[in-house]
Amino acid sequence: MSDSNVSLNTVFEKLLEHYGPQDWWPGESPLEIMIGAVLTQNTSWKNVEKAIANLKEEGLLNLDRLHATRQEELAEIIRPSGYYRLKAKRLANLIDHVVTRYDGDLEWMFSHDVMTLREELLSINGIGPETADSILLYAGNLKTFVVDAYTARILKRHGWIEWEADYHQLQDHFVSQVPSEVEHYNEFHALIVRTGNEFCRKTPKCQGCPLACYLPESGIQEPV
Repeated sequence: MSDSNVSLNTVFEKLLEHYGPQDWWPGESPLEIMIGAVLTQNTSWKNVEKAIANLKEEGLLNLDRLHATRQEELAEIIRPSGYYRLKAKRLANLIDHVVTRYDGDLEWMFSHDVMTLREELLSINGIGPETADSILLYAGNLKTFVVDAYTARILKRHGWIEWEADYHQLQDHFVSQVPSEVEHYNEFHALIVRTGNEFCRKTPKCQGCPLACYLPESGIQEPV
């Protein structure tokens, strides 16, 4: 079967049938998830886990202690995550915002309107759409769909959206089609990440992919 007009709900059911529920995002607290969302930029989750383990060892999975830590020291602690000086700065910017704007109260912060909060996060230096949406969905349990490189790759290679589509077009594509529920957004994104990690890499590995049956007859779509 190959159908460029396959619905995203069909895609979801296919992935869920193949993989089962993912119970994602990995993190023991909203703060840990927020930290992970910043540290995972341009690196693998294994490297993030090492950096978070270092933070735990130093007792820094605490907003006040994290806020009081010098950037140079923080950078060394999160070194395994790569680009560690830049990420220390971005993490410090995020923590500073939470402490200054919300007095370090994440529950209060996440009680605000999701679109208002999203604009706030995007105004913080180093926080882009994917990081902001990951924080909102996974740490705040708020309704926003996360788009990442895997999402873009899977949709574009199957011809479900044009190659020129940007983050917001990809996000709108999902929001307009799938059930508008936090749990559904969470599960769908997690299934996409699993599929992308195993099959839809930079060099595609289509054999065995649960979505291979939906490729156009002409095969993987490439940018013109």
